[in-house]
Amino acid sequence: MKNILKILCLYGLQLLFSGCVALAVAIDTLEYPDDGRQLRISFDEAASPQYRLFVLDNPTRLVIDLKNTALAGTLEQPFEDHPLLAKIRAAVRNHHDLRLVVDLNPSVNRHNLLYNATLEDRQLRIAFADKQSAKEERAENQPSTSPANAMVIAIDAGHGGNDPGAQGVNGGQEKNITLAIAKKLSALLNRQQGIKAVLVRDGDYFIALRKRMEIAREADADLFVSIHADANPNTAVSGASVYTLSKNGASSEAAHWLAEKENSADLVGGITLNDEDDDLASVLLDLSQDTTLEHSYMVANEVLKSFGKVSPLHKDSVQKAGFIVLKSPDIPSILVETAFISNPAEEQNLLSERYQDKMAEAIGKGVINYLKQTSPIDSKIAGL
Repeated sequence: MKNILKILCLYGLQLLFSGCVALAVAIDTLEYPDDGRQLRISFDEAASPQYRLFVLDNPTRLVIDLKNTALAGTLEQPFEDHPLLAKIRAAVRNHHDLRLVVDLNPSVNRHNLLYNATLEDRQLRIAFADKQSAKEERAENQPSTSPANAMVIAIDAGHGGNDPGAQGVNGGQEKNITLAIAKKLSALLNRQQGIKAVLVRDGDYFIALRKRMEIAREADADLFVSIHADANPNTAVSGASVYTLSKNGASSEAAHWLAEKENSADLVGGITLNDEDDDLASVLLDLSQDTTLEHSYMVANEVLKSFGKVSPLHKDSVQKAGFIVLKSPDIPSILVETAFISNPAEEQNLLSERYQDKMAEAIGKGVINYLKQTSPIDSKIAGL
């Protein structure tokens, strides 16, 4: 009896495998529209396949895995002088899956590359864009009173309301000092052509930490700057410092975003996570976070260099920590400790309008230097 069951099972598996082969999807054509921003993969009359996409480095290439798919003919190559795509290759995986590898041109910066895929009418359409283009497109669809292509800087005055923050021996409160510096920084940046500063809080009231991130996102911020005054039990400790998000902090935030993506329409690098499967969403989030951390370090380093010219430094290198307000996966974010309010001499400085002006100018100079390095050549920022 057992032998008969084994034979029946083997026969059933053979039928199942034969059915899979019979239902294999074939790629009919590959198209490269003249705009150079799309790749279209058309399939035969069978059902469209499951797929996933991700980017690899060295060389930079887009990988497209297609379940139970085969090539029906030759593999059409991108047209000569294609702005993004160099060539495409194919390989069979797991005996019945197909992997397409699309080599990108060396000039393409994969950290600025956005891509999104839609599958309908037996055609997989992959659209490409860069972050600047995606930002401009969103700006076109949203009313705005700011200049076209203005870089939006969200300025977060730490603490507020029933959360006074650290307090000095002479009665100084962190929440008041940070708001004063934030307002001065906002006014300074708003005087610069091509920059729009947005205050996360403009008065003495409490805002939850994650809400501060949300306010920056609602403003479509390109950069988030959180302003604080440090404290230490040792009243002799002094100096300014600048923080970015630690890698551990980024990892924990990625887990949070992926867990919430089914109930979230938030954008990461211009792409909605809840439109994607888990693997692709994770890849997109990793790409966005890598770029964000890199740019966070760049702006933090510029601010730190500016601080060194007007005030002693507590730490002479950019520090890393898991502060919640730094965790936006697609907005470069820094946290600035302007001085130690627990140090009586530095508390007096922090309460001084002249010192507050210096702090605002140092942060502003660092931000502007960063924007000069990263903004498009023909933008208003490049001329600052």
